Amino acid sequence: MRVTRERNIQAMTTPDLLALVYFIGAWIAYSIAVEKTAHGRSSLNALMHQYRDMWMQRMLARDMRMVDGQVTASLQNGTAFFASTSLIAVGGALTLLRSSEEMITLVSVLPFGASPTRAQWEAKMLGLAIIFAYAFFKFAWSYRLYNYVAIMIGAAPEPREKNTRAAQELAHRTAKVCEDAGRHFNRGQRAFFFALGYLGWFLGPLLLVATTTGVVAVMYRRQFSSDSRKAFEPEQRKPRKRR
Repeated sequence: MRVTRERNIQAMTTPDLLALVYFIGAWIAYSIAVEKTAHGRSSLNALMHQYRDMWMQRMLARDMRMVDGQVTASLQNGTAFFASTSLIAVGGALTLLRSSEEMITLVSVLPFGASPTRAQWEAKMLGLAIIFAYAFFKFAWSYRLYNYVAIMIGAAPEPREKNTRAAQELAHRTAKVCEDAGRHFNRGQRAFFFALGYLGWFLGPLLLVATTTGVVAVMYRRQFSSDSRKAFEPEQRKPRKRR
């Protein structure tokens, strides 16, 4: 029992713990900033919500809704791909636990690589597996929600009833379910991005801080200042020159 406790203590040094706290704090802070704050309502993800509602309104007016089914199937296929990928990643992370000695030797000879103990390596690999497991649950739930969206589209009333209260309520509910599916998909994809930042920890705590900061900067730029985000801004007309 005492040997196990000493091993757990040696698994994490003070710099490692501080870097891990920074990683977790950056993930939580970014998620809150994008999903819970007023500033987050101007993000690219948030701006897409209004188009989901618009999609369902247009769906009510269509006689043939094969296009809506194809769009939903495309969303399901993309989500299923990421869900299966996250499962493979979990298996790969757990497999590396069985070859700890070989991987420790490989990491120690890298230019910036430290020489971790077996307990440190196993703790870090377990954390990586947990990240990918979290991503799998998010993608799996998103896939299920897109199934619900497909069912609700199939239950939509005929176009001549599109202006009725029941039709409008169904359209809004379907848009909300679709929005929730997109939100969980974004969270799963965010876990993938942070998993890339997490890899820096295998080379040292300072690199974990650096890679985490880089991942947050890249994601923030894509949400708030990328070319895709600027496409939603109103065009500014140049003033005419006076003659």
